Amino acid sequence: MDANVEWHLAKGGFFDGLEREFEAFRALATRRLVKKNDVVFFENDRCTRCFYLDEGAVKIFRISLHGKEPTFFIRSPGEMFGLAEVVGGESRKCSAQALSDGVILEIGRDDFLGLMLGHPSMGLRVIEVLGRRIRYLTGQLENLMTCGVATRLLKLLVCLSHDEIAQARGGPAQVPVRLTQGQMASMTGSCQQTVSETLAGFEQRGLIKVGRGRITLLDIEGVFEALATESS
Repeated sequence: MDANVEWHLAKGGFFDGLEREFEAFRALATRRLVKKNDVVFFENDRCTRCFYLDEGAVKIFRISLHGKEPTFFIRSPGEMFGLAEVVGGESRKCSAQALSDGVILEIGRDDFLGLMLGHPSMGLRVIEVLGRRIRYLTGQLENLMTCGVATRLLKLLVCLSHDEIAQARGGPAQVPVRLTQGQMASMTGSCQQTVSETLAGFEQRGLIKVGRGRITLLDIEGVFEALATESS
């Protein structure tokens, strides 16, 4: 996979290369412990703060009128979330819930905007991050319109493991987030049974290994070949 084409998948930390800005952020932020399944904020909540994930994992999702729960993002340590509404001053468009025990640093909207004004590099980083997320969502929409479930599921695993794949250099790469099959279904516009059957097919082909809630990509080259075949 061409790194230049998939630039928007690289996660990294929001404050990578911004050590002084991170110190200023930490001085104003409040540390918050969250337990698995704790809700950080609800859709339509008034936006008064944004969040930095120090430990754990958080999903960004909505609940539809039909009771479905599409998940748009999984936030990993080092990432900011709740950014778009902070910048725009709007009510929350999604909800955020902890997928595991973790630690969050939260900061008030006025303090965060003040940091952006005082540290222009932070403003540029916000633009970069939001641009990546728009590109990711555009890709997800395209996948739903043009790809089958197998392709969408493989792309999800690659997206979640982008940094781990780069570090593995062709070797096995473990998906860093524990997701249930139901959660994977909600992220790929599928159903749990189809996800289960598709994962079993990948495992039979030697592409992945599933065990104890963890998925490991065993054959990285084979995964990309499968994506190329499915997309052609």
